[in-house]
Amino acid sequence: MRIYFILFLISFFTTNVFAKTVEVEMWTNFNGEKKNQRYEPLIASIDIGDTIIWKSVEKSHNVEFMKGGVPEGVGDFKSAISKDAEFTFTIPGIYAYICSPHKTGKMVGFVIVGNDKSNLENIKELKYRGPTKKFAAQLIEEIENNY
Repeated sequence: MRIYFILFLISFFTTNVFAKTVEVEMWTNFNGEKKNQRYEPLIASIDIGDTIIWKSVEKSHNVEFMKGGVPEGVGDFKSAISKDAEFTFTIPGIYAYICSPHKTGKMVGFVIVGNDKSNLENIKELKYRGPTKKFAAQLIEEIENNY
């Protein structure tokens, strides 16, 4: 009987045990290149229930979900500038995010949750500005081909 109780406990707590945390760094001079503002990694693929922590490696950056760039049912998310931020993903799909002060400077990133790309067309239609437009198109192509 004891073995059944142990198996029950293991199965009951499995979801929390297997949830993981992924770090995404926020850079101003990535790889030592001046004004090479970016998130690293640029694309994160995680499971439902996983958490991402955006680490403020260099100051003046934040994370903001793009309007229309998240799955249906996800609310707004915007972190403070120069602070670490954390978000646990409970809804599958692609999440597009930017750095508010550098949204035209190629500082864009994507999270794919649960290997679900059902909102990819919405992500393609977002209004990316400046150099971010071409850079986001390259990342979206990578999502289409490699994820």
